[in-house]
Amino acid sequence: MSDTELDADRGPLVLGPILRRVEGDRATVWVETAGPATVEVNAAPAGGAARTFAVHGHHYALIVVCGLPEGAVTPYRVKIDGVGVWPRPDDPYPPPVIRTRRAGAPVRLVFGSCREASPLSVTRYPPDALDAYARRLIASIRSDAPTEWPDLLMLLGDQVYADETPEKIQRWLRGRRGLRRADAPMTQVVDFHEYTKLYLDSWSDPEIRWLFSTVPSVMIFDDHEIIDDWNTSQRWRERMAQLSWWDQRIQAGLASYWVYQHMGNLAPGALAECPIYAAVTSAGDATDMLDEFGSRADRDPVSYRWSYTVDIDRTRLVMLDNRAARELEEGKRAMLPDSEWAWFAKQLAGDYDHLLIGSSLPWLLPPAIHHLEAATERLAGSQRARVGRFGEKLRQAVDLEHWAAFGRSFDALSALLAQIGTGHGGVSPAPASISVLSGDVHHSYAARADLGPEVVSAVHQLTCSPVHNDMPKLIRPAMKFGWNPPAARMMRSLARMLGLRKPVVRWRKTAGPHFGNVIGLLLLDGRTAHVAIEGTRPDKTLGEVAALKLS
Repeated sequence: MSDTELDADRGPLVLGPILRRVEGDRATVWVETAGPATVEVNAAPAGGAARTFAVHGHHYALIVVCGLPEGAVTPYRVKIDGVGVWPRPDDPYPPPVIRTRRAGAPVRLVFGSCREASPLSVTRYPPDALDAYARRLIASIRSDAPTEWPDLLMLLGDQVYADETPEKIQRWLRGRRGLRRADAPMTQVVDFHEYTKLYLDSWSDPEIRWLFSTVPSVMIFDDHEIIDDWNTSQRWRERMAQLSWWDQRIQAGLASYWVYQHMGNLAPGALAECPIYAAVTSAGDATDMLDEFGSRADRDPVSYRWSYTVDIDRTRLVMLDNRAARELEEGKRAMLPDSEWAWFAKQLAGDYDHLLIGSSLPWLLPPAIHHLEAATERLAGSQRARVGRFGEKLRQAVDLEHWAAFGRSFDALSALLAQIGTGHGGVSPAPASISVLSGDVHHSYAARADLGPEVVSAVHQLTCSPVHNDMPKLIRPAMKFGWNPPAARMMRSLARMLGLRKPVVRWRKTAGPHFGNVIGLLLLDGRTAHVAIEGTRPDKTLGEVAALKLS
């Protein structure tokens, strides 16, 4: 894709179609169009239509498709103002389809995080794992034996990088120099229009565009959708607030995330319950509304809930916001404020076989790193100014801001999972497996948690990252060292000196760490659960890195 193609005429369909939620006989399909239009999705005998809404001169629609047959694979077509636009006549890929489930069939899920850019834009990383997975799925469909067709693709954060843009985007940004704030970082996006170019660059990749058109997807943000270390601490927020361009960045980052990612997370049956969705889709031009929404969602984190729940037969996924809603006041730090935590705990009640918690940040880290993060939280909260400044600098310099650095929330999550795993808390019997799915840390591993003898559920941390990025080779030994028992004892001694008690959970590594581009594959069949982590090879295919039986 050349520089000029960033603003090239792409016809009436700019981006998409992206199949988002499939629920019963309904599904949602997201599109970006070149202008105001009526968009139709025909999946005979099912169908649906919607009018676009505008944001900063860009046009979007989320079409609800109704009347899908059960247990079927239904091809669909997209029309804009009555003219067919997708699939294209010369499209070399299989036609896009909407697949509805057959009750009782195994549940297949794909997950991963950290996809910095399309491999068409950035070639310095190992092959893109999501691209490789799309090619494999295409090949299986062409062989008339799609044995691994997934029910859902779960993207766990850093779908775009606002602060680490491809060189192509940077050249385009330099061309806008006179249209930007003079002190805005020239290699980073700042406004809504610039954010649209990140999504266009990443999601126009032909294999990714096909995959998104035919596999349902849900998403959650992490820091790079906004900026590295987003909401690390209150002092971090105070420092960012002093930058003249920051208000525009956070406003545009949250507004664009709502449009491109979060809107599609809403279940078809829940759209009418979302006041933002109702207001935006009825406004025609929603620019002012979404600008105000983006600012308010940052200023008042509990004014909007980014977390959500997805049920697939007897599997429950609760996707958590680990970033926007944090409580950052020292002494009260929490990954989720009390009202959001109460909502989260309520979602875990019910009767299901498998519980998945989508958490962009790992709950269980390498033990030595866990103790270091817990120690820096204590140091940064010190009443001694010099100690507090040192702890804060260390916390920000080394990205020490996972669950371990929010000790109150780490303990609360551990206790809550132990309660669910014993069959209490409204879940009877206890789920066969509880898995925390995470990314962020640019390496992959699995760990088994020990929450006490009464816990009958198999509890795991499954970390799968990156999809298309890399970890510098100089840092990899430190990640390996984090699992080393002597290193863990040394960091635990530091934590104990600071008055920190032992974690309420113990855990051991069962796979990894693996460095490279990967995706995770979950198979949930009855009360059994298996996970495979697959990484890319130089020939852009996937190979198994680890395979585990979880329950």
